[in-house]
Amino acid sequence: MAAETLIKGNALFQESYFKKNETELLRLAKEGQNPKALYIGCSDSRVIPDLMMQTRPGDMFVIRNVGNFVAPYSPSVDYHSTASAIEYAVSVLEVEEIIICGHTHCGACKALFETVDDPELIHTKHWLKLGEPAKELAIKAIGADAGKERLLRLTEQFSIITQLENLLTYPSVQRRVKTGEINIHGWYYDIENGNIDYYDPEHCLFQPISSLES
Repeated sequence: MAAETLIKGNALFQESYFKKNETELLRLAKEGQNPKALYIGCSDSRVIPDLMMQTRPGDMFVIRNVGNFVAPYSPSVDYHSTASAIEYAVSVLEVEEIIICGHTHCGACKALFETVDDPELIHTKHWLKLGEPAKELAIKAIGADAGKERLLRLTEQFSIITQLENLLTYPSVQRRVKTGEINIHGWYYDIENGNIDYYDPEHCLFQPISSLES
């Protein structure tokens, strides 16, 4: 995709969407944002949260990174963009919902089963360590000799669960979950059909999110 295509897209955005929604967009510019949900998802270009859930500007505070990983709380870390965004969403924006959304055919989870030795991927190699617990759980559950795709799908799901556990290491999140100020959710998006499953901690399995509709 050439830059010219993106430039034309912005022109179309200004002429269509922006003009139709100018009043609301200007209100957000003047009054600031007040999202109710924090969405932590993957940087994968096939997974677009606003498209998936038909949200509007101002609805969600969005964090995207490789693998939708959440590093455990660690005050000694010098730079950590995901942790900073979590703190801002929770303590400043005071979101009420936090969603960690993984997806099928995740490149980060696939890379857990491969050797990453390229010196140009030094940060990626270190970042992928956050997915190792999910890989180990998947292998323990069905064995290393299980079918590759089955093992990858299970790793993707276990990763969502382990990232939720990491999220709860943040004191600000843990405190607000206990008081009921924040609800946390683990979602699993299927890029082949658009469906989303949610993690049901009571039954320890993923179920269709449509079953939550009243």
